Amino acid sequence: MAASIRLCCALRVTLGGGVQVSQLVSRASAASLQRNPAAALFPATPWQQTRHGSFFNKLTAEELWKGVLAESGSGRKGRGKRTKRKQRDLNRGQNIGEGRVGFLWPGLNTPVMKEGTLQSMSRRGESEQQEMQAELVRQRDEWERKRKMKVKRERGWTGNSWGGISLGAPDPGPNGETYEDFDSRVIEVKSVFNMTAKEGRKRSISCLVAVGNGNGAAGFALGKAADRITALRKAKNRAMHYLYYIERYNNQTIYHDIQSKFKRTTLRMKKQNDGYGLHCHRAVITLCRLIGIKDIYCKVEGSVNLLNITRALFTGLANQEIHQKLADKKQLHVVEYQSQRGPLPVVVASPRDGARPEPEPQDEIPNTRLNWDDVRAAQGMKRSLWAGVKRTIW
Repeated sequence: MAASIRLCCALRVTLGGGVQVSQLVSRASAASLQRNPAAALFPATPWQQTRHGSFFNKLTAEELWKGVLAESGSGRKGRGKRTKRKQRDLNRGQNIGEGRVGFLWPGLNTPVMKEGTLQSMSRRGESEQQEMQAELVRQRDEWERKRKMKVKRERGWTGNSWGGISLGAPDPGPNGETYEDFDSRVIEVKSVFNMTAKEGRKRSISCLVAVGNGNGAAGFALGKAADRITALRKAKNRAMHYLYYIERYNNQTIYHDIQSKFKRTTLRMKKQNDGYGLHCHRAVITLCRLIGIKDIYCKVEGSVNLLNITRALFTGLANQEIHQKLADKKQLHVVEYQSQRGPLPVVVASPRDGARPEPEPQDEIPNTRLNWDDVRAAQGMKRSLWAGVKRTIW
């Protein structure tokens, strides 16, 4: 056989000697077939076992994922925000050993030992295999539906903002106390950064959450964590430790006009009649609903930082002077003028020890600083900024 192969190769290379070479080839082939008749039908092929290796089967799964998710300094482009990629489960929805035929492989899709007996390879029945495939298809459809479905939450101040969204009641306390009558609202969610020596620019989430029962008890707190959900939960539960009790006149408004200032933020709050509503900043509206105030006018001047607004509001409301306290302090009757009663005053509080006979001294009259815009509005001098602007008529 080897001689015939060599002669065939020589015949392909040299074309001289025609018939004699072909006769020699035929004779050598016949002699080899007589010695080994099976060699012509099944030629001997040398098999050598090889294993193709690469870094895909030399490294572990953790090392491969680390290489995929790593971000080198040379691969970065720009200085913008970078989204950190997460490791995915590539085997989700796949059961090793499961197939359309329905074979049962011990150790893969069936236990090795069952009732003390070593299991061997078997096959499911046709009906059982159809049920298995239907359950797998249903599970994958459910995952796809959940992936496409957006989580609907209560709308806040705007469509894509966390401000004004309700977080529900705070978590129960360590002694089993519950706060079912309280509600919590998000005031602000923002990202903050801290530059550290080891980790560099470290990002955290800071949340400002206010809680209240709508009956005078309210509070606020800040929560900070690496993720948003943890920061919101910490702020909501921490706000229960810093509650204020806000006095309300007729359970609907404040006792008197208040001007409160915190840093660069100034709040001017005015007492209003029943049915006026909440004409304020959207953060102040959310806080007033948690407190239980229904009618108030509030003007925010200066900085509109939400934390400053919250601190200024709670400071001003907590320091307001109720009518009875003012009557006991001045030892005079406190009266109120209402529009529906005309010039007739209404006594709202009287001193407990009786009114003093002499009038109030001139030195005790408070020097109230008036707002110039309010004075112009009361005297009818307030005009629009656009009142004197000439408009071109085309």
